[in-house]
Amino acid sequence: MKNNPHKAIIYWLFTGCILTAVMVIIGGVTRLTESGLSMTDWQLISGAIPPLNEADWQEVFNEYKQFPEYQKVNKGMSLSEFKFIFFWEYFHRVFGRLIGLVFIIPFLFFWLRKKISQKLMPKIILIFVLGCFQAFLGWWMVKSGLVDRPDVSHFRLAAHLISAFGLISYIFWVMLGLYFQKPFPVNKKLNRWIKLILVLVVLQILYGAFVAGLKAGLLCPVFPSMCNVDNLLAGNWTGNFALGMPEYLVKLNLQNIHRLLAYLVYGVIAILVVKAKRWKLSDMAKNGLNTLFLLVNVQFVLGVFTLIYQIPLLLGVLHQFVALLLLLSIVYLLRVTR
Repeated sequence: MKNNPHKAIIYWLFTGCILTAVMVIIGGVTRLTESGLSMTDWQLISGAIPPLNEADWQEVFNEYKQFPEYQKVNKGMSLSEFKFIFFWEYFHRVFGRLIGLVFIIPFLFFWLRKKISQKLMPKIILIFVLGCFQAFLGWWMVKSGLVDRPDVSHFRLAAHLISAFGLISYIFWVMLGLYFQKPFPVNKKLNRWIKLILVLVVLQILYGAFVAGLKAGLLCPVFPSMCNVDNLLAGNWTGNFALGMPEYLVKLNLQNIHRLLAYLVYGVIAILVVKAKRWKLSDMAKNGLNTLFLLVNVQFVLGVFTLIYQIPLLLGVLHQFVALLLLLSIVYLLRVTR
């Protein structure tokens, strides 16, 4: 690293990774505190300025009252309660603008100083495009909750989450390419396994987003037994849902698929760890594989406790964050085995 000609750009991309990961955490808190629909419009410049006095706060609060979340869920909410949920959505959006500045200002500096090679430039432009697309998906998701039903679309939530994870993963991938100057020993067997695990983990993250978006994790907080309609009704795991049985079944099936995928992901990684003991691996591949196995154990335990305790804030945020770390460990293994 000391003699790496891309040292400054590596630090820049690493900072982008860290800030975007923090953004994911803030987004998780925003979702779990049900704060995401507190800001009912999106303004690039003026939206960065919060309400500055009581009159401003009352105006913003009155705007919120015109939308279904207040009318159907938060009727009678006090101004102080509104300020709490407004803070998290506002913080989430302002932090996104900060990330944009952290990207654009150093980019202009590196570009004017001709520090970005022709080979690297398209990758940096793609990062910028993905970041803009992520911002668009965020507002597109929020808009889905400002209509008759005061919940964001679980499909749009999944798109927003997958896009965020994809953005961080790509920044990390580009950064690793600059950081490692020497080629690694190719290990096609391990690389094929890691690609399989990548597909399974992305699928699991997708279903996790569906479960989160529909609050399906609240339906049946029992483990290790799987849920079916009979024990759902017998246990009265109905939460606050005033739903017809078909929608219960959709949520129930999503939760069960998320659980089954967790077993599958864990099983495939465990099998790989056992098989890889007989393979000749580089130290970096060994360390990456050990990290992957550690993270999948942590994630499995977090998932169980998040379910049992009905998604408390800390566990819910940790479960989402460790999913990101798990994905990044896979990206690392793909890089050092290709």
